[in-house]
Amino acid sequence: MKNFVRILSFANLFCPGLAAAGLILTVPAAAQQAPFPANPTYVDLVELGMASDVVLKAEIDEQITVPAERAPDVPPARVRLYLEAVTQSLLSGAGPIGESLAFLADHDRDADGDPPDLEEQVYLLFARRVEGRPGMIQLIAPNAMQPADPVLEERVRYVLTQLVQDERPPLVTGVREVMSVAGNLAGESETQIFLETRDGAPVSLSVLRRPGMAPRWGVSWTDIVDQSARQPEPETLQWYALACFLPQELPEQAFIQRDRDSRARAREDYAIVLRELGPCNRSI
Repeated sequence: MKNFVRILSFANLFCPGLAAAGLILTVPAAAQQAPFPANPTYVDLVELGMASDVVLKAEIDEQITVPAERAPDVPPARVRLYLEAVTQSLLSGAGPIGESLAFLADHDRDADGDPPDLEEQVYLLFARRVEGRPGMIQLIAPNAMQPADPVLEERVRYVLTQLVQDERPPLVTGVREVMSVAGNLAGESETQIFLETRDGAPVSLSVLRRPGMAPRWGVSWTDIVDQSARQPEPETLQWYALACFLPQELPEQAFIQRDRDSRARAREDYAIVLRELGPCNRSI
């Protein structure tokens, strides 16, 4: 009875009016779609960090299982938990965070079908503050609650430092124009690919071919198309901006030239860029 009263009190705070309608507790839709994947990728951490109001490290102090009838959207193999935690450190976020936190999370049941025992375990949490409810947070995604370990914490801090200190590159939305010009020597050429961005900021790719040398490409983040431009280092925001948002093929309408050779060379050069960038790996 004590646990039910505590759940009911939480529902009245977090979702006013739902208790009278049957106490249907909810978490973000994204958190209902899949288990919490382990081993988040660099892309996961960037996107979690950008979407979070706060990133913190906390120890679970107490858990309460939400009755299945109060969480009808949760599949049988999973369980919804009301969790109370003690903040250990704030990794990112403006403003103070309370020592005690409360939030909802969906987890897989264990092999016996019981809820997992999370008490006294330490997690890294990517969350939003709940407006008007101090001490309450809302996880932002299925992988927003990660078991804390030194390696992961170091990776998270590395990404959060990038998001704070590095100038974020513009959001790429497509390819605007493409041209490829052959040089005077056999095997010599230059391909230029001008990208579209959400805010109109200039971004362009250049692929240079020289006789007897491997193709070399780079990215320019200014109006100047610089032949000395270099490709971005892996696991940087510049790499993320290209690897995760460049289209997989050059659109037909972007080609300035109509001859077949120029278009074929441009497509081949673009394929080199995509291959050397590598995949944009997400765990969800």
